[in-house]
Amino acid sequence: MTALTLSTSAAPNLRADAIVIGVAKAAKGPVVAPGAEAVDAAYDGKLAGVLETLGASGAEGEVTKLPAPAGFKTPLLVAVGLGAAPEKDGEFDAEALRRAAGAAARALTGTKKAGFALPLADSGDAGAIAEGALLGAYSFDAYKENGKNAKNGKAPLAEIALLGGKPRDKAQKAAVERAVAVAEELNRARDLINMPPNDLDPEAFAAIAQTAGKEHGLKVQVLDEKALVKGGYGGILGVGAGSAAAPRLVKLSYTSSKAKKHLALVGKGITYDSGGISLKPAGHNETMKCDMSGAAAVFAAVVAVARLGLEVNVTAWLALAENMPSGSATRPGDVLRMYSGKTVEVLNTDAEGRLVLADALWAASAEKPDAIVDVATLTGAMVLALGNRTFGVMANDDAFRSAVVEAAEEVGEESWPMPLPEHLRKGMDSPVADIANMGERMGGGLVAGLFLREFVGEGITWAHIDIAGPAFNEAAPFGYTPKGGTGSAVRTLVRVAELTAAGDLG
Repeated sequence: MTALTLSTSAAPNLRADAIVIGVAKAAKGPVVAPGAEAVDAAYDGKLAGVLETLGASGAEGEVTKLPAPAGFKTPLLVAVGLGAAPEKDGEFDAEALRRAAGAAARALTGTKKAGFALPLADSGDAGAIAEGALLGAYSFDAYKENGKNAKNGKAPLAEIALLGGKPRDKAQKAAVERAVAVAEELNRARDLINMPPNDLDPEAFAAIAQTAGKEHGLKVQVLDEKALVKGGYGGILGVGAGSAAAPRLVKLSYTSSKAKKHLALVGKGITYDSGGISLKPAGHNETMKCDMSGAAAVFAAVVAVARLGLEVNVTAWLALAENMPSGSATRPGDVLRMYSGKTVEVLNTDAEGRLVLADALWAASAEKPDAIVDVATLTGAMVLALGNRTFGVMANDDAFRSAVVEAAEEVGEESWPMPLPEHLRKGMDSPVADIANMGERMGGGLVAGLFLREFVGEGITWAHIDIAGPAFNEAAPFGYTPKGGTGSAVRTLVRVAELTAAGDLG
């Protein structure tokens, strides 16, 4: 993992492989951002003109490299675009800093140490830059020869110094410590999402959760296939029936002696989704190892909460199964009796995520938490509605839905509030069961949310986050987001837990 420190060193005096500065886009061309004054002085105040000559505009994510000026103890200067310059006396928002730091860290792959001289006015800036840099320095190399990045044979940036920082400032130190904990756990989620399904089946995922729980003081309970049968978890068992890899339900509990609230997190953990008997066509199954991104998110979030020592009780439920076709697989037309006692007619075995979530939601409800948030790569319909970078948020309480969306915005995750139209519920009426797992095609993401609502305990505040779009990035990396697993929703969940601990949510 990349090391990160707050540093009082001036840019010219730092012994490193590179210095990162910010450049913003203004009406008359690029301008050098605060934090780079010493660097600009070394160019006699003409650094902006030099960068413009090299083609830099200050656009978000743009990276320009040039030799460091004479007298610097580093050979390379990296100018990263921050986007539009703020108005006079204004400041760059946290997400602009986060994305710029991430882009710079990615550009410095193969570098041992870099100093980041980006705008750092307060602890919020320090946390944003730290988080962006650590997320941008991520690389999944476990299956590559020598553990190096296959593209260029180089390891990620190894060490980051935040110039202009105050190591003895309690607020800055706390912000950086929080950023490190959240980034490390988010990167753990990315690792899980990127793991091939032949190595990450439900049993293996459960074992990883047990190891992390022991390390961070979490109580971990794993229900194997025998316990699931005994408990009557028909949804999870039905989805996993076609696979040689048996399903699991994992419960991780973090408790604080000062907690006044209890938050439950539920994650969809389909370690590979073939679609089952309703088989996905070629072109739609190659990335389906990522269908456990929801479980990875809630797992990473509860560990981050434990590391941060938040004063809130958090329980994470990982509903783990592999959805495969075989002679023992659930068929379209089968009826499953869920953990709640309700029966579900399965009309499409590729609408399996809602089945495992239903059992986990009911199990979470039994503990009467103050609020439940579930996370899932649930529907292609949500991708069609919101694209590849935005997740949808539904809830049984409008105020809670708004709070979750606002929490996402605070941490830089793109989200959008979605409704639960009552008229769509009728489409899931079944002639043979209490409910069908499919309804109207149009508004499919909303139909899935309505299905899940049926399995939330009475009187419990609940929100559903559909991360089908942003969970796995098949395009080029951008900002602090890599290609592959992204760790979508981890930061939002941690923020929701922080707000709950403060009494501002749930």
